[in-house]
Amino acid sequence: MIGVDQWVAEALAPLGVWILLSGLDDLVLVAACLSRRRRDPGPPTEAQISAVREKRLAVFLPLWLESDVIGYMVEHNVAAIHYRNYEFFVGAYPNDPETIEAVRKLEQRFTNVHLAVCPHDGPTSKADCLNWVYQHMLACEQAHGEQFEVMVTHDAEDLIHPEALSWINYYTESYDMVQVPVLPLATSLACITHGVYCDEFAEYQSKDIPARQILGSFLPSNGVGTGYTRQALERLADTGSNQVFDPTSLTEDYENGLRLHMLGYRQFFVPIRFVKGKPVATREYFPRTFRDSIKQRQRWVMGISLQSWERHGWRGNWRQVYWLWRDRKGLVGNPVTLVTNLVCLYGVADWIRSRVLGIEWGVGRAARYPFTKWLLISTLVLQLLSIAIRAGCVGRIYGWCFALGVPVRIAWANWVNMFATVAALVGYARAKLKSEPLVWIKTRHDYPSRGALARYLLETSKLGEEELYAALSLQLNVPLGRLEPSEVSCRVARSLPAHLVQRWRVMPFRVLDGELYLAGPDWPEEEACEDLRRFTRLGIRFQLITPRDFERLRQALLYDVKAEV
Repeated sequence: MIGVDQWVAEALAPLGVWILLSGLDDLVLVAACLSRRRRDPGPPTEAQISAVREKRLAVFLPLWLESDVIGYMVEHNVAAIHYRNYEFFVGAYPNDPETIEAVRKLEQRFTNVHLAVCPHDGPTSKADCLNWVYQHMLACEQAHGEQFEVMVTHDAEDLIHPEALSWINYYTESYDMVQVPVLPLATSLACITHGVYCDEFAEYQSKDIPARQILGSFLPSNGVGTGYTRQALERLADTGSNQVFDPTSLTEDYENGLRLHMLGYRQFFVPIRFVKGKPVATREYFPRTFRDSIKQRQRWVMGISLQSWERHGWRGNWRQVYWLWRDRKGLVGNPVTLVTNLVCLYGVADWIRSRVLGIEWGVGRAARYPFTKWLLISTLVLQLLSIAIRAGCVGRIYGWCFALGVPVRIAWANWVNMFATVAALVGYARAKLKSEPLVWIKTRHDYPSRGALARYLLETSKLGEEELYAALSLQLNVPLGRLEPSEVSCRVARSLPAHLVQRWRVMPFRVLDGELYLAGPDWPEEEACEDLRRFTRLGIRFQLITPRDFERLRQALLYDVKAEV
């Protein structure tokens, strides 16, 4: 134990100095945000937004293996967006026929959806896919004699805020690149990996990005919810061999933000504003497993820290260099932070052991530098302040109950970020040694179905159950009713297998004029309808009921599902 005590004691001073400097660096951002708080003009009014002409907007969606989610994404956003003059341009690869077929079905249903097939197999990079989407948009313009004025990038898992396009339209009157905040959807406290994204994005969008703008540095795009004016995109194409997005970049969003700043174009980040109690932001689910999170963050580290360093070095004025430093300091900070956590755990455990056994604290005895004690106290104060600031940002968006989990999620985030950084360093070095291109590191995307969206709104108390299902009924043009178990015969209720009722959440309740009437809390998608038709020759009619009513019917009318299966 003496050797370990000595090693830990020797590590205290250099680790403490790093944590102290990094903590003071973080306080610079807090000071910058506080300095501008009183001068914040607030969100635009409805009158101001309405006074601006609706520009013609193109929404770019690059896809690879997204057949499971793209239908939900387009259906929901077409219904939700409060902007009229926009069209979706959806990119896919020839060797992804399922996604192509899903987009073609959307083209048949929506006149403002256009499929853009890349001329080569994928995956390449997200930037390469976006470039071919851009070329397809140009071809559509030439064919129809109309021109788009603003382009907005999104992903297949995005919930676009109803007012987001209107706000982008408003701010592009004055700016060439407009970034709407991006915030993960809320999940339960048990989803700790996804909770890390909630914490980090809440703080990053509330503090770091506004501070960049205040201090006059470049604004990196978040990749989604980013609006570019036509002039800005054409300038990027002119300076990039007719490629708006750099196809060799893993983080083309970050790269474009830096390029536009260096070209002198004005950028604007829309601060997090609340409309009717909800933040105007792009919402989505992020990876929920440790492995998927590592893959995504590996790409971020490789693109933002390593590729950017290789391409741009440390060029620019002191503001730009400072933010390049902040964007890259995780290469050292992420592994160091995890080592610091382990050293701290050992030190605390050793101190408890010394008190229980009544012996001298080994780590304290081995410490050589007299300033170590005050260094540790200073770093502890900074860490507690940092936790409080993050918790405040999280509480504002996700509620104070969720914010109580911030300390635990910070510890978990240190492990995630450390492994992602190591994976990025190893992967980048391997690619350079073998002279291989860096490819699109794909993570699986989840898009909430209507039922999942409904459950999200209920769980977060955004709407009451009756209010929510009344709105869904109007949106889907499907009747909403209330059924009592006494109104449904067991014979009709059991006309479909119980496991099918359980899987698709539909309850047979009436047979009339050659049609089987089904009730459920979720609109049955195409796969569900095909599955149901295998068990009945009757036509199918559907009625919405609330989840509470469905469970009451199921429990009263169905026998044990396990017995049938």
